[in-house]
Formats: sequence, C-alpha cells, structure tokens
Amino acid sequence: MARRGENIYKRKDGRWEGRYRNGIKPDGKTRYSSVYGKTYSEVKVILTTKRAEQKSDCLKCHFIFKELSDLWLESIAYSIKESTYCNYSMKLEKHILPYFGAFRYEKLTVKIFNDFIAEKLSSGLSARYVSDICRVIKSITKFARQKLNCSDKAELLSLPKCEKKERKILMETQQNVLTSYLTDNVSPSNLGILISAVTGMRIGELCALKWSDIDLEKRIITVSKTMQRIKNTGGKTATKIVVTPPKSKTSVREIPIPDVLFSYLVPMRKDDDCYVLTGEKFFSEPRTMQYRFKAVLNKLCLPQVNFHALRHMFATKCVDIGVDVKTLSEILGHCSVEITLNRYVHSSMERKRNCMKLFSDNVFSM
Repeated sequence: MARRGENIYKRKDGRWEGRYRNGIKPDGKTRYSSVYGKTYSEVKVILTTKRAEQKSDCLKCHFIFKELSDLWLESIAYSIKESTYCNYSMKLEKHILPYFGAFRYEKLTVKIFNDFIAEKLSSGLSARYVSDICRVIKSITKFARQKLNCSDKAELLSLPKCEKKERKILMETQQNVLTSYLTDNVSPSNLGILISAVTGMRIGELCALKWSDIDLEKRIITVSKTMQRIKNTGGKTATKIVVTPPKSKTSVREIPIPDVLFSYLVPMRKDDDCYVLTGEKFFSEPRTMQYRFKAVLNKLCLPQVNFHALRHMFATKCVDIGVDVKTLSEILGHCSVEITLNRYVHSSMERKRNCMKLFSDNVFSM
C-alpha cells in the first residue's frame, strides 16, 4: 500500500516504486512516470528531485497570455454551450486581453492581477462582475498548469468580496394590482407575464415556450428550452437569437399548472408549433418581453422592477404560504435548496413581525 499522498509502493519483487506526473497524453489524460529503488527512502529522494525539476520547468513558460487564452478557448469549445462560449469570449476581448494579452505568462504575478482587479472596480464594474472576469482568468491559468505543465499564476488570486444586494420586488398590494390587470386584460404577452408570476419561469424559458409544451389535459407545463441573444461570431449581424436547452439539467422540468392560470390558458390555446407569447409561429425575444413588462408597470404606476423579479416574488410567496423548500426548488429548476433559500426567498418587515409574534405566542405563553 502506498504511503498517503506520496504515491510510493513496495513491489512484489521487493523493490520500491514511486510514480509522478510527467506531462499530458495526446488524449488529454495525465501521463505518469515511475522511479525505482531498493528502499523507500531512496525512492522518496528521487521523487522529490523529479518533482522539484518539474516545478522549475513550470516557470519556463514562454507563452504570451493571449496564446494561452486561445488554446483554452479551443479546448473547451465543444464541451460548453454556445452562449457560455460567447460569454467567455466577450469577457476576454473586452476586459482581459486588452490588459494581459501581450504579457509573457511567466512574468505575471498576483500583484499584477490585483492591480487589474482594482482598475476594474474603480471603473464602476460591480464586484460580482469582476469576480466573473477573474474566474475566466483562473480557468486559463489552471489550464496552463494541467495541460501545458506551466505554473498556475492565478492560483493564489483572491476574488473581490461581493456584497449581497437585496433584489427589488413589488409589495404584496402592488403584486395584486399587477395580477388583476393581467387577468382583466388577457393578451399573449400579458398571459406570458402571468405565467412567470405564478410558475416562476425565467424570461428565456418563457420566450421559448410553445403551445406543444403545455399539456392542458394533464395540466403540466414542460420547460425544456430557453432563448437568449448572444454575440454572432463571424455572422452578418452583431448578435443572434439562439434556442437551447436550459442552463442546467435540473432546469429541464415539469410544472403543474395552477388553477388561477388554467382558466386563462384554455381560451388562448393555439397550434402546437405556435409560441405562447405571440400566438404565432414567430417568437418574441427576452429583450422585447422586458420592454413590454416595463410598459405594463408604467401604465399601472408601479415601481420599475426587472422581469426576473417575478421569479423572486413567486418563490417568496410560496414560502409564505408554507410550500416546502425542496418542492419549490424543483419547480424553479434549481440544483439545490440552498440556491432557492439564499437567492430567491426575500424577507420583509411584515414576515419578520409575524415570525417574532409566532415565537412570542408559542414560547412565553407556555
């Protein structure tokens, strides 16, 4: 048996064998090499020397950062969604390469990375967005270590601290005003807003929804696609609309149709290949739907909240009425209940008062 963490074994022939990483095979898997000796101590000394030599070799990386980023993008191109690839490319072109592109990789230091972070934060970018940019950088430097045997220059880089901001949502009375308007003025786009308000569907999922995804007999909405606008690399237009599977496996889900929605879906039913938001075979994209939602809020003199606030309001309301978090998490398409609780459940002073009253009534009345 190998001694823990050392990868040194005693062979059946009595010799000791030590294994160490020695590059990457053509298929991307790690290549291992072995050294041998008569004793454990002898092999350990040889292994230590080999690993020290490798560490020294790691410092001799003569790529410039742009070359590494190109290799990294090429390596992940077919393992991620097109939208994700475009997102990475945008962050590289707009933020990372103008700063690091011409740097010799071996010359990069944590101080240089920290100076970059400070510059981006001072330019007005949020800590969360700068952290997303830094994650791209860390992925590239990790790739350099794993695939090219270079040192990971950003391994010790700390991401900016992100302060959690409470998302702005409508108060209960304002939500009631919105719901009343939607049900009194039913149209394809108003129906779409109502669907998100009572199911928590994301705007991209809503825009990709066709009538074939709604089973009125079983009263189920199947979410299997999402729509978004991404950069059109090499195309005639700057951007394009794509319809793809949702952001994660758990986002593919079936949502029971609540009674409050069912009665409005039946008379609006169109052919299976028609989009719900238009009632036709052409779609309405997320950006357009966001404009229409804001127009409704303006008409009702309600605060301007993002369309995604409907999802947050749905989650908070479900918790208020006692829906268990596991079920709510599955309806929302989250991979864990922690995401549901930490991001989508919002407290209010009224909820806090009710909580304290419940505590008082049940503890001090005993």
